[in-house]
Amino acid sequence: MTLLLPAPIAAYFAADRHDGDAVARCFTETGMVRDEKREHKGRAAIARWKAEASDRYQYTVEPRALIHEGDSYTVTGHVAGNFPGSPVDLRYIFRLEGDLIAHLEIVP
Repeated sequence: MTLLLPAPIAAYFAADRHDGDAVARCFTETGMVRDEKREHKGRAAIARWKAEASDRYQYTVEPRALIHEGDSYTVTGHVAGNFPGSPVDLRYIFRLEGDLIAHLEIVP
């Protein structure tokens, strides 16, 4: 069964297989990512975050579930790769602005 994701979220997971610039283009100019207790604000910081993560780890994410509550979308993703604790299911909590992501928080 294929999970039907809102277009900006589907674009994020597709870009995540590529590079930091591709991921950053999924966000608003002032977008923010919170991951591993650190915040990355703005497209340049988001691109660096993704590039650094890709330099450290090789991983894949398979979105498995979607919950939409109010203005947030929570995607449960099965993440597998060469990082400690792999594989793991993580929650990706998105807030959208139009066709872009305004905020993403990744939590266990």
